[in-house]
Amino acid sequence: MNLRRLQAVMVKELRQMRRDRITLAMIVAIPVMQLLLFGYAINTNLRDLAAGVADQADTAASRALVMDIAATTVIRPTLAAQTPQQLMEAMRRGEIGIGIVIPPDFERRRIEGRERVQILVDGSDNAVQSAAAQLAQMPLDGMARTGPAAERAISVVAFYNPERRSAVNIVPGLIGVILTMTMVLFTGVAIVRERERGNMELLIATPVSSAELMIGKVLPYVAIGLVQTTMVLALGLWLFDVPINGSVLHVYVAAMLLIVANLALGLLISTRARSQFQAMQMTFFIFLPSILLSGFMFPFSGMPRAVQWLAEILPLTHFLRLIRGVMLRGASLWELWADVLALLAFTALMMTAAILRFRKRLD
Repeated sequence: MNLRRLQAVMVKELRQMRRDRITLAMIVAIPVMQLLLFGYAINTNLRDLAAGVADQADTAASRALVMDIAATTVIRPTLAAQTPQQLMEAMRRGEIGIGIVIPPDFERRRIEGRERVQILVDGSDNAVQSAAAQLAQMPLDGMARTGPAAERAISVVAFYNPERRSAVNIVPGLIGVILTMTMVLFTGVAIVRERERGNMELLIATPVSSAELMIGKVLPYVAIGLVQTTMVLALGLWLFDVPINGSVLHVYVAAMLLIVANLALGLLISTRARSQFQAMQMTFFIFLPSILLSGFMFPFSGMPRAVQWLAEILPLTHFLRLIRGVMLRGASLWELWADVLALLAFTALMMTAAILRFRKRLD
């Protein structure tokens, strides 16, 4: 082995890496991003859960109880309701994750030592159920909760997944994860593949506009994404008995919104990447924050506020709210209109940017 030739190859590789700015950025960005995500953004302890309160007693003791529960910082009261039914409607729309019901005869129940508070919890998220169980263990009236009578002071009622089966929570989210991984990757290499195979010369000679080329590349993958959605739904129903409490049509519309959003993002990546390897690198750089910050693996409410704002940019965050709302809580897309508009706005922005960046040229 000749050391001079070995050194020449090493220097050549380092210089080539220096010229590849995307790879050079990934070398630094990926470790930094993972450190920030796992060290700062991800927190398994839930805080500031949006909660509704139906204080039907409206006494000094009941108001003090609500203040004590809020002082734990686990919940953040955002809705004042008159009846438990109003709390259930807000929970179905995804506005709150926890509802606190204080009955009209709260004072008498308190004197008799009977159950006096009921916590309604959105069971479509197992982390929220765990947080509600912790609230049920807090002492009332300054007394430690011991004994059978005290155990009934606060009761927890879980809806939409009372058995706490993890598959019910994971399978709807897997639809979004799979579509994010495949759709962004498929279109991320689309334009690059045309250049590497020499097809760009043929496209330049055609009268096809940039918009027609971009949209024409997106539409076939929409059908592929819907097939993937059908496969996950069928397997989830067959193997894990995952319910679809809402409209099947709304499930497919929500999936289509995510598919189009991811395809538009992939096209934007393909206009920036110079090779298929670079496109895959950039896809990974998008996929990692999406799966970690969207609420699929870790509770969204446990993240710092700044990270939550960043996660609102990701399409997967809004899709998880839509798919879990429709499949598990039986909500309609009209009730979840904010997330629908977010996905439409993201798609329009990414597609416009991709069309503006794409030029029918070889350079």
